[in-house]
Amino acid sequence: MDLALASIGMVLLSPLMLVMFVLVRATSPGPALFRQVRVGANRRTFVMLKFRTMRIDADQQLHLDYVRRLMAGEVEAVDGLYKLDHDPRITRLGALLRRTSLDELPQLLNVLRGDMSVVGPRPMLPAELEMLPPWAGVRFEVPPGITGLWQVSGRNRLTMTQGLRIDVDYTQRRSAWLDLLVLLRTIPAVLGSTGR
Repeated sequence: MDLALASIGMVLLSPLMLVMFVLVRATSPGPALFRQVRVGANRRTFVMLKFRTMRIDADQQLHLDYVRRLMAGEVEAVDGLYKLDHDPRITRLGALLRRTSLDELPQLLNVLRGDMSVVGPRPMLPAELEMLPPWAGVRFEVPPGITGLWQVSGRNRLTMTQGLRIDVDYTQRRSAWLDLLVLLRTIPAVLGSTGR
């Protein structure tokens, strides 16, 4: 199912992806694609692709500090659990790409390469892995996804612990029917920006 959906998606969305590629290159210096090491199934690392939404000199430590404070309960999520409010690193086009989830489209290539699934837990950074509670480790039994149950369950209204519990629940109940349900819920979540 993953290969079929990703292949169809690449064919249908390739004109839009080409436009996004050109716009990212034209509106800020640097490459159009952003490559970042993430942790996948069985804690194997892989290089995840996205359209670049930040300046090329963006400091990743801002994000990691924010996640650490979320895990410690020191801050509440604002406009998306993993998104800093008014993040100074994000370009103007990048903000639009994130709001519409268009920055995720290159991950179809990750699905075709076998690194990711269309539906699954959010792919984590290696540094985030060190902050996880032990009970959340089960989420690495399945491949990470472009979309997931956490994302369509109101990601910006959940605490990190609640989101991780949804990941664990998804992993334990994973099925083709659940994936189909998540895919159907992804459309209104993206259109209404409720999952971001």
